[in-house]
Amino acid sequence: MPTTPPPGRAAPPGRSDPSQRIHQSRRSRRSHRSHRSEASGAPRPSGSPLLLLALGHACVDVYQGAVAALVPFFLAERAYTYAAASGIVLAASLLSSVAQPLFGALTDKWPMPWLLPVSTLAGGVGVALSGVSGSYALTLTVVAVSGIGVAAYHPESARMARVASRGSHTAMGWFSLGGNLGFATAPLAVSAVVATGGLHASPLLIVPALVGAALCLAALRTVNAPTTTGRSASAATRPAGKDDWPAFLRMSGAIVCRSIVFVGLSAFISLYARQRTGGGEIAGTAALFVLYLGGAIGTVAGGRLATRYGRVRVVRWSYALTVPAVAGIVLVPGPLLYLFVALTSAGLYVPFSLHVTLGQDYLPRRVGTASGVTLGLTVSVGGIASPLIGAAADATSLQTALAPLIALPALGWLLLRTLHEPAMPEAAMSEVSMSEAATPAADPAEAAAPDPARAVARAPHRDTARTTGP
Repeated sequence: MPTTPPPGRAAPPGRSDPSQRIHQSRRSRRSHRSHRSEASGAPRPSGSPLLLLALGHACVDVYQGAVAALVPFFLAERAYTYAAASGIVLAASLLSSVAQPLFGALTDKWPMPWLLPVSTLAGGVGVALSGVSGSYALTLTVVAVSGIGVAAYHPESARMARVASRGSHTAMGWFSLGGNLGFATAPLAVSAVVATGGLHASPLLIVPALVGAALCLAALRTVNAPTTTGRSASAATRPAGKDDWPAFLRMSGAIVCRSIVFVGLSAFISLYARQRTGGGEIAGTAALFVLYLGGAIGTVAGGRLATRYGRVRVVRWSYALTVPAVAGIVLVPGPLLYLFVALTSAGLYVPFSLHVTLGQDYLPRRVGTASGVTLGLTVSVGGIASPLIGAAADATSLQTALAPLIALPALGWLLLRTLHEPAMPEAAMSEVSMSEAATPAADPAEAAAPDPARAVARAPHRDTARTTGP
């Protein structure tokens, strides 16, 4: 018998057209997938502006690595002492690390999207002018200007990237990858310019800054971020929440441990690889290349893993797995060293972008400050600790000096052990929007403007049931 009713007659109660049931089932599955994606805090990111911001990030971070890459040329052409050359590097790194939280605090109070192209140009102009004059004081000054420019860029760019990513961990990973690639290519850019034309050719190093400023301007036209005066755009687009300073400080302590390990290995892995493998200069260069390459892969992988397992869980596991990886570098001789270098690099870089978004969500009212600390202050501490590693190596051996690095990821894991997964404002707003769409509001004004407090209350908390263990 036919299951569909004749024309003009309704289907009997409890029965429906099979084709209608199929369509309803498909709509239900699509709705469930959409709900799951939004509830996980990973709505579809805006690709074009995020790509522009990632490329701009690469152009700016060229100048983070360019100062150290210029040191050999300062020594060769100007006969600077090691102390004088290290003073130039210290001026750039210290000013950048200290100034980033200050700029972050400013962007928490006032929106400063214009700061992106301006700071990009400042970072490039300082490095470009460093080779023009032989005056040490002038060189120190312009390098300091470059450091301040780099510092001013990162808090605001991290906020804008968060807006463009719409809470996607993978998208933030790509943004962080841009900075990593820029830092890694700095020696190549400096060598291509200065090795052929000398320090007087340094003005050509302004080119990445010009490209980066253009990319920032293009990104600002496409990112939907308020530019009116008053409270920061980050505060206007994120639900009000309570700042969790204890959790943020514990995570910052873990980042300091990570920074010391990474900077220490970056400074000495090339020499150490030659000693442990019995190879020459190529063996050392290969070890440094593996360290940076693993970082590029780990940054992207971290976002994907966090989308599936949660940020805090992925960060904890990364620190835990880094402990045996660093131990392998210190203790295992021969070609296996390169395997442990790759594992260490992945363990150090998987949580890199996750640190930024976790910091922003632990301090939802101070997003700029959180970005400045996680991207600047805590990361730069490793540069201060590296001379201590060098002094220990002079007094004992390089292997003995690197041995304490094994304990630092373990200390970071202990600091992260009790952290909870903070609410993601993007997920909270998605949850409220879905709820408002499903249930008509009694007051039209309430439907148009969801209550931020209710958004935070309804936000999903991944990993809240498991606050211990890796």
